Amino acid sequence: MSLKSLLKAELVLAKQDIVSKKRVLESLAEVASNRLHCNNEEIYDALLGREKLGSTGIGNGIAIPHCRLESANHTAIVVMSLQAPIDFDSIDKRAVDLIFALIVPPQECDQHLATLAQIAELAQSPGALDKLRTAQSNEELFSIFDSLI
Repeated sequence: MSLKSLLKAELVLAKQDIVSKKRVLESLAEVASNRLHCNNEEIYDALLGREKLGSTGIGNGIAIPHCRLESANHTAIVVMSLQAPIDFDSIDKRAVDLIFALIVPPQECDQHLATLAQIAELAQSPGALDKLRTAQSNEELFSIFDSLI
């Protein structure tokens, strides 16, 4: 499944004023629960459970929190930028300011891996990351991300 087909304007949030990993996961769960018509605590618990296996902070200021969720009827991606970088226990110890969260139903696991790979590839491009970091509004972040995928 392509990132472009998953991208929804209501799931793109620019310059969020969030100061901790826990609050990021709570915010992601709240936003995704509305889109997926799922319980936000269930999404939060699934995201937190994945983080307990190892941080999804992949380096370069990027985190890709992700989980499988039984009650999800389709895949959702939430794109978020933060006003200020936060500690995310990233592999390179760098604070995170760009978050790409993926919530996937169990039957879409193969697509889930391909989508994670697409995001990870984007995260390897300093130019793309710089563009995403310049976005000051949800609309601008959506437009920039859309143009990069």
